[in-house]
Amino acid sequence: MQLPDSFSERMQHLLHSEFPAFQEALQQAPLTSIRVNTAKAEVAIALNPVPWAEAGFYLPERPSFTLDPLIHAGAYYVQEASSMFLEQALKQVLDLEEPLQVLDLCGAPGGKSTHLASLISRDSLLVSNEVIRSRASILAENVAKWGSGNVLVTSNDPRDFGRLPHFFDVMVVDAPCSGEGMFRKDPGAIGEWSEENVNLCAQRQQRILMDVWGALKPGGILVYSTCTWNEQENEANMSWLSEQEGAASIKLALQPEWGVVPTQLNGVEGYRFYPHRVQGEGFFMAVMRKAGEAEPISHSKNKKKKYKLTVAGKKEKALVEHWLQEPGSYTWVQHNEIISAIPEALFEAADEVYQQLYVLYAGTEVAEVNGKKLKPLQGLALSQHLHKNAFKTAELDLEQALRFLRRDEITLGTSGTDWLLLQYKGRPLGWAKQIGNRLNNYYPKEWRIRMELPQVLTETAVVS
Repeated sequence: MQLPDSFSERMQHLLHSEFPAFQEALQQAPLTSIRVNTAKAEVAIALNPVPWAEAGFYLPERPSFTLDPLIHAGAYYVQEASSMFLEQALKQVLDLEEPLQVLDLCGAPGGKSTHLASLISRDSLLVSNEVIRSRASILAENVAKWGSGNVLVTSNDPRDFGRLPHFFDVMVVDAPCSGEGMFRKDPGAIGEWSEENVNLCAQRQQRILMDVWGALKPGGILVYSTCTWNEQENEANMSWLSEQEGAASIKLALQPEWGVVPTQLNGVEGYRFYPHRVQGEGFFMAVMRKAGEAEPISHSKNKKKKYKLTVAGKKEKALVEHWLQEPGSYTWVQHNEIISAIPEALFEAADEVYQQLYVLYAGTEVAEVNGKKLKPLQGLALSQHLHKNAFKTAELDLEQALRFLRRDEITLGTSGTDWLLLQYKGRPLGWAKQIGNRLNNYYPKEWRIRMELPQVLTETAVVS
């Protein structure tokens, strides 16, 4: 790996005698790590844990994840281990049992958003945003697969969040950066690196922070991270934020065996991940508290308030409410032909987001109304709160499951006119409609597996 000269000079200045070990680590193959969706699965085999994340594990080798139906069922997520340190920031600073309003500003493809969804309470709202619309669709897919039901996926520019002043208790800004920490995983990032790009990234990060700062409550928490090492995009930006806005740095407790390197610049604490020190890629994180007193969540209780979200009619609600567990805990809303379930405690906050931002996906998309007919939707099949007993189910073997995920025709030897919830190892994958002896495959076209299936299929024993 040929590193740019100026980058090597920077890293030598930061690492001193550790620089040769750092160089050597960059020549090694990157590790593969996953985070298990504990609402859907548990680890199937003995795996080494990611020390700072309860549901994070390292794999001995990288399998073909595409050919494991359980990843499509949302049973786990492939996530870089260093970025799972987000868990420590939240657990050490916040009471995660309390209801929170959380923003993941740069959410795609969904690693931190699905992690946040697992950490916060069911009465907390996560707004997961991605400005690029194509990437936002991938984010919505991964959020739906995770199935927590308390997430809104939006696609907005950071400055649009100024329409929600003092709305969020927590903001996670995993800022677009120069990508130095990804050199081992993505050698192409080396060719894109330059001093000019570092400067441009640092300036863009400052603009992003200023655009969204007003949406954070006084006393609220910012978790800022990048996958790069230079000070300009990391400590210097946090020092700048402290000077501009009076934000206070929060110190986290570290375990020595983790190998995380604490740093400090002008009183701002930071946390660095180097591949020769940790089992993971390059990463930086800092936690800041906004000046001012924390405010409790408060939404208008004015019955005359005009809502943007339309509550589903009693007739439509009666048809679908038994499809989720605890149906009385949701507000059932209808947008065009789609009926969704939003946790009742989150309805007013969700409506405020709808009034100000572009929302792609909300809560759990349950059904599509077509005249007097209802079609169950993919979001329902993958929900952690699905009431499976409300449907007929069919268990698929590995080949059948993969053919279903490719949207190929499958036959199960059944007949009738029912909707079938298709499962693999007891985990729902999606819907098929029986038409006599034939099955219509309703797996979403945009989600389908595009690779050809090998002649010999081998099960991936990652989770069970």
